[in-house]
Amino acid sequence: MGVPAAVGNRVGAVGPESAGLPIDSETLFRDYAGFVASFLHRLGARDADLEDLVQDVFMTAHRKGGYRPGLASPTTFLARIALEARLQTRRRNVRWQRAQAEGLSGVTVGAAPATPESLLAMQRAAQGMQRALEGMDPGARAVFVLFELEGQSCEQIAAGLELKLGTVYSRLHGARKAFHAHVARQQGGRP
Repeated sequence: MGVPAAVGNRVGAVGPESAGLPIDSETLFRDYAGFVASFLHRLGARDADLEDLVQDVFMTAHRKGGYRPGLASPTTFLARIALEARLQTRRRNVRWQRAQAEGLSGVTVGAAPATPESLLAMQRAAQGMQRALEGMDPGARAVFVLFELEGQSCEQIAAGLELKLGTVYSRLHGARKAFHAHVARQQGGRP
């Protein structure tokens, strides 16, 4: 099962979720496999494990009967499953090493730039972003990615990850603080 590279996040798209209808696991995969792959990569999944993790997420979604409308959006529903799969894989894998941003930098940053210089700059930016994310607690990292990079509301994140709203705000605050400290250190400033 390959992960479609062109599939992206459909936040704001018109589809079954906007009509309040359930989404079956096949449609979830077709519409959100790219989001799940990108989210797992941002959580630090190794490129070698990515395809298996994406498959695990959608198999779990299938066992749960697909997405059912509620406070959680399809992306936060899948993000919760992906976070659980990632943490489970990380616990099992004693030799887990930090992911490299090269393999999925296009998914992380966007379309390929036009010149070699801009490609190098994009790869360095993606690697810097990945290093900043790797320094965060997994729970805070998931909240940060969903809010800052995927544009989900705190209410959707709380519903999707089954957290209290205050916990989401707290994790987001801590993750932002860690991110800004990392950026300051990289720029030679004080955290």
